[in-house]
Amino acid sequence: MIRDLRDFISACERNGMLHRIGTEVDWRLELSHVAKVSEEMRGPALLFEHVRDSEIPVFTSAFTTSERMALCLGEDPALPITELSRKWMQRLQRRWIAPEVTDDCPVMENVLAGPDIDVTRFPAPWFYPGDGGRYFGTAVYSICRDPDTGWTNIGTYRMQTQGKDAVSVMMLRGKHGQLIRQKYIDRKQKMPFAAVIGGDPILFLVGSIQAGVNVSEYDIAGALRGEPVPVFVSELTGLTLPARAEIILEGYLDSDDLRSEGPLGEYTGYYSSTRSSDGKGLEPTLKVERILHRNDPVFWSTTVGKPVNDIHMFQSLNRSATLWHDLEAMKIPGIRAVYVPPESCGWFWAVISVKQMYPGHSSQVGNAAIGTSSGHYALKGVIVVDDDVDVEDWTQVWWALSTRFDARRSIQIIDRGRATPLDPSLPRSSRYIMSRVIMDACTPFEWEDKPIQVFMDRGTLDLVSSRWKEYGFSGANPVSALIDRLSEKP
Repeated sequence: MIRDLRDFISACERNGMLHRIGTEVDWRLELSHVAKVSEEMRGPALLFEHVRDSEIPVFTSAFTTSERMALCLGEDPALPITELSRKWMQRLQRRWIAPEVTDDCPVMENVLAGPDIDVTRFPAPWFYPGDGGRYFGTAVYSICRDPDTGWTNIGTYRMQTQGKDAVSVMMLRGKHGQLIRQKYIDRKQKMPFAAVIGGDPILFLVGSIQAGVNVSEYDIAGALRGEPVPVFVSELTGLTLPARAEIILEGYLDSDDLRSEGPLGEYTGYYSSTRSSDGKGLEPTLKVERILHRNDPVFWSTTVGKPVNDIHMFQSLNRSATLWHDLEAMKIPGIRAVYVPPESCGWFWAVISVKQMYPGHSSQVGNAAIGTSSGHYALKGVIVVDDDVDVEDWTQVWWALSTRFDARRSIQIIDRGRATPLDPSLPRSSRYIMSRVIMDACTPFEWEDKPIQVFMDRGTLDLVSSRWKEYGFSGANPVSALIDRLSEKP
């Protein structure tokens, strides 16, 4: 069972999915460039054991392959993203599990306050040449609390180091953390806030999902793990914090203390900010009142930047899973698979397969997807395909778009949808509203005279499978994996 970041790192190492780098690496550019090059080759997770100016190791590239995401979830590493998403969706259909308060709090092994506070002691990388500084928070999640309802929210927001006792936090408009922050602004109060690295890695995964208002990501993480997240209640801020975290910066978010933040090479592959063309903005400051950390802490980071890295992979997983869960909750029949490709930044496009049962079924699926809690934000387009198409196989998706798609019949354009201000395809002055497209690549259900597909003979494929080695081919026999797709189903 993986209960914290250390368990996950150990599991990666046991399964040959971790590489330790023992030589000293510079936190400025070198670390991120080593990680990014390795990620481009679908390399292992990396543990940089010696980073310049620090005794704290840095863990990167945690989720750059589906195998490591499966490992985190306790599933078979051979499962593709769509099957992992199915497992995720099924777990969310079970009873959600609230966190459990515990006295066993490894993160409290070291409590630094007053003059001992020094955020710069942590080896936060400087990722790309055009970045505006070092970023404490890329693989970080925030914790805040609604002052009206007591709802605890976990979110993922980038955080730039601003000195020994401060980090800036960029919250996009409409995000739950920003909605809660506005309540404190209206009260003219600072917001109790914590920036967390480590703990159960599932907490970082769920921090980026589009959960509903007043839904605690702690409860979702409990459902995914099958047991409650161990937490403690801070006597400083009253926040509920993960007991097995590696590092926690705790204090108050000050919306009157706005500091220059950015640029950062964002997950879109562009330098992005919410307020300016040069990628810089003014963002509120977390005034750190204490630092908590385990003995010999591990600093977790992600390279962000162009696809595909771990940001895009885990966004692909959790966006696919939560969109699928939302569609199931809407009681739409026939959904076979949902896939938000990592190449789409794990965010902007979805491919959904459906077993059609009535006229207009595929259109219903596309429209429903962009109306869900998961799909209403930043989803630019939905491609709907029949259930004989593997949504993760772009060869099959392109075939469906080429042979079942007619532009006049198959395209729906929705003029107004919620966009992300980090979307570089939109003009800087209007990045909150965008158009969307539904592309229906299904053969219309109501056609009586449907095109006849070409299939191979199942009996002959069985013969080929039995004689595969006789043909002199080396390696595994591929026929059994292909037979259902290549031959007509009885």
